[in-house]
Order: sequence, then C-alpha cells, then structure tokens
Amino acid sequence: MDSLTQAALGAAIGGTVLGRRLGRKAVLLGAVLGTLPDLDVIIDYGDAVANITRHRGFSHSLFVLTGLAAALTLLAARLIPARGIGLRRWAAFFGLCLLTHPLLDALTTYGTQLWWPLDVRPTAHPLVFIIDPLYSLPLLAGVLIALIGGRVGATRLGLALSCAYLVLSLGAKTLVESRLEPELAERGLAKAPRLVQPTPFNILLWRATVADDNRYHEILVGVFDGDHRPRVETFSRGAEWEPLALAGRAGRRLDWFAGPFLRYEIDERTTPATLVATDLRLGFPGFHPFRYALAERSAEAWQPLTPTRQLETPRRDDGEAIRRLGARLLSPEPQLCLGRFVDPSWWLTATPAC
Repeated sequence: MDSLTQAALGAAIGGTVLGRRLGRKAVLLGAVLGTLPDLDVIIDYGDAVANITRHRGFSHSLFVLTGLAAALTLLAARLIPARGIGLRRWAAFFGLCLLTHPLLDALTTYGTQLWWPLDVRPTAHPLVFIIDPLYSLPLLAGVLIALIGGRVGATRLGLALSCAYLVLSLGAKTLVESRLEPELAERGLAKAPRLVQPTPFNILLWRATVADDNRYHEILVGVFDGDHRPRVETFSRGAEWEPLALAGRAGRRLDWFAGPFLRYEIDERTTPATLVATDLRLGFPGFHPFRYALAERSAEAWQPLTPTRQLETPRRDDGEAIRRLGARLLSPEPQLCLGRFVDPSWWLTATPAC
C-alpha cells in the first residue's frame, strides 16, 4: 500500500490505543511507526529486479518487526513517564503500529515477505489495489480531525470504517470468485494458477489472471454483472523463452517473485534484440508497468544483462481504455476488450469484436 496510507493507518492505531493518554503525540508517533518499514526503499540492491524483489523484505518481516516492537516496548516503559500506561498497552501500541503495515501490504497484489529470512514467496491475498482512496480517506479524515481539532477519538471511527471496507472487499471477492469458478471449470482451468485482484481504485470490478502453460487468460468480473457470463481473453505467455530467462540469476529471482505470472518476449526493436520479462500482475495487457530486460542477443548467442526496467510503448487507445474501464464498473457492457489494446505480435487468440 502507498506510504501515505500506511502512515495514516499507524496514526489511527496510535490514536486508538494511546490517544486518551498521550493525545496528539500518540497519533504522530503512530504515523512514524506506520511508515517506518517502507524506508527500505532507499536501499539500492544493484539492479531493477533486485530492487523490486527485495523491497518489502527484511523491513516487513513479522519476525524483525515483532523483535523491534518488543525492544521499543521495554525502552518506552523505562524512559517515558508512566501516565497510566502499562507494559501491555505499550506492547499493543508498538506491535499494532508496526505489524499492521506488512499485513496490509499482504492484502495487495505484490504482497510482502512476511516470513523473511525464510526463503518463501511473498504472501499476497489481494483485497485492495495498491492505492484505494475509499480505504485511505476514512483513515486520513480521522487523523486530521485528531490533529487539527484535537478529537483523538475520531481515529477510532476512521479505523473502523477502513476495516469495514476490507470486509466489504472480501465479500466482493468471494462473489466474483463464485461467478468465475464455473467458467474456469468448463475450460479445464479449475486448478490452474490464478490471481484475482481488484482493478485500480475500487472493489466493484475485479481482474482474474489465469496461467496455463504457454498461455494466460484475462477475465474481468464485476460485482454488478449478475448472470452475465464472464468474457475470457487468451494471450501468449512466451514460455518458449522461459528457460533462457531462468538461466540467469535475475530471471530466477523474478520467477521466485512473480511465479507463473510472467510473460517473455523478444524485443526486436532494440539493437541487439533483447529478452524482456513482463510481470503480468499489475496493469492490463498493453499497460503493464513492470517489464525487465534480462538478456541480449550478440553474434547469435544470448548474454545476460544487468536488468533494467523497460517501459511499454504508449498507445493512442489509452484514453479509450480508461473510459471503458470506468463504464465497466457498474455494468457488464461495454466490454473492455483487452485484446484490442495489445501488440498483435504476442496476442495469441483472436476474440469476438466488442
């Protein structure tokens, strides 16, 4: 989740746990603790793949943050005048302010490495987009009322509303998955790896990405779709290039991070030609922001590169795609038709016209 939201969450928790005893100080300290784990973003791990895959690592570990919360609890109990604050309340304050940060990140698409230093993939159970104003605004409003108006109790209401939003999101996701299951079962994809996540800034329209060997399928399902059958669009994953990508350290690291939700392609527009891996989890076909150059062809042999982030070529249809996405929130029509916005060189299966 974005750092502003994380700071607001920490501030709201601070005001809820210690607001009566410390007033605005609890809100401000909670904000600092809430954003603290994201300071790892200033670390340069050496290349684009390392930076994206090692972010949300040690600083988001439940083991590390639990130890830090325990240390801060003991320090506060010793150095800060009591003011009726016992050891348990200090522990609740530091523990909740710190640990809710990675737990909230785990409810987004990219997830977080909750169990660092264990070598397991990031934990991700998407319930909110990485920026969602409807989640963030109640927290921010409660914090501002507490800081400006002195009504620290407002943080409790903001926290309650944001938690209620997550419950609504869980309900929306459950509904969407129930509509998705019959379509996937009919296509023999019931057990295929899938990622179901909300589209940007809302929980009304959800995107399902299903990996299927050398193909992947994109499906948009809305809360208000009713009995409308989900539309499935199929694309090439470029799996024939996967062994080449996995031959390099960066390719293996990216595979660990994104699992089966990677697309590989050879970009012939560059000289020499470049092997590019695209993380399919964020964005849409034709609008994926995280693409990495992993190797280049030289004298008919492939040489690994220090990974760099590549940007997709802007398309004239971007504005139309955004308009269609907005209209799609409340109705199954008009269809977004993802395939019309992509490069036909890697679009695998034609779909009916929209």
